[in-house]
Amino acid sequence: MAGRGRRGPDLVVKRVYEPVDPADGQRILVDRIWPRGVGRDAAALDAWLPAVAPSTELRKWFDHRADRWEVFTRRYREELVANPAVDELRDRLRRGRVTLLYSARDTEHNQAVALAAFLTATP
Repeated sequence: MAGRGRRGPDLVVKRVYEPVDPADGQRILVDRIWPRGVGRDAAALDAWLPAVAPSTELRKWFDHRADRWEVFTRRYREELVANPAVDELRDRLRRGRVTLLYSARDTEHNQAVALAAFLTATP
């Protein structure tokens, strides 16, 4: 999957560095740390939800290494099940399209992809 990928009828995953598109719907940054080189106005966010991002410990362990992807997604799902910030995302999804924004270079192995898979797989 290249930079932008569908994750169900109302959920899209996109790098925060890609141009803003009116079709993005609600633009939500799901990184724990603000992305380098992106101004707040340029990001055109509807929300920044650092609480829904992987814990600092998990993020540092993963280190965007594709060989750790399976274990990362399992551990991240475990964090998400107990994370009340997920409820806000679900509420936003009920109101229309949501674009989960992330800053990682890897477009296939990042927390937004894992989060989208979690949101589409769980009620």
